[in-house]
Amino acid sequence: MTIFDVMGPVMVGPSSSHTAGAVRIGLTARRLLASEPVKADILLHGSFAATGAGHGTDRAIVAGLLGLAPDDADIPRSLQLAKERGMAVHIHTGELRNAHPNTALVTVTNAMDRSVELSASSLGGGRIRINAIDGMEASFSGEYPTLIIRNQDRPGMLSEITRVLYEQRTNIATLQLYRDRKGGLAVTVIECDDPLTPALRQELAGLDGVVRYTYLNMGEGT
Repeated sequence: MTIFDVMGPVMVGPSSSHTAGAVRIGLTARRLLASEPVKADILLHGSFAATGAGHGTDRAIVAGLLGLAPDDADIPRSLQLAKERGMAVHIHTGELRNAHPNTALVTVTNAMDRSVELSASSLGGGRIRINAIDGMEASFSGEYPTLIIRNQDRPGMLSEITRVLYEQRTNIATLQLYRDRKGGLAVTVIECDDPLTPALRQELAGLDGVVRYTYLNMGEGT
């Protein structure tokens, strides 16, 4: 246990799970989109739906989508800021199957009409877990530089991906594999100890069999 676990994150309150964690969910969706959102659909589930209005969960997620940090004093006025920036926001409640009580389903779209759908849960103390990206299962924290690689489900793909990381002396912290069906589309989620260089990322994206590639590093600027 660290002092962070005892005291919680530096944040605008009132709740580390419903506010600080919610900001991080919004920030993660923004990073995955890799551009300024112009439209956001936010579905709040469970406790987020029941008490989110009082805890400012809706405003916190929107603040993250705008690139604000959990301790930014402008979080309470994020809906107004979104309107000023031309971001259309739709917030509603609903039920998500087998989801953690503090879960949001966030769909963001940029000016080029590219969209990303993120399912994420707030676990307390400002920590979050990403559950799915564009409907494909995943489970990671976003606390490490993370690769989300969609690739063809065929023999040798994982060894090709890890070979590139090995040759660049990049250490893997965690590795998870998911697939929709045998021989279909697989998702490889790799958390790394250190940030990845642009050259390494470009090599991974160019591998034969890689369909889509996302790099998430919450330590970089918004």
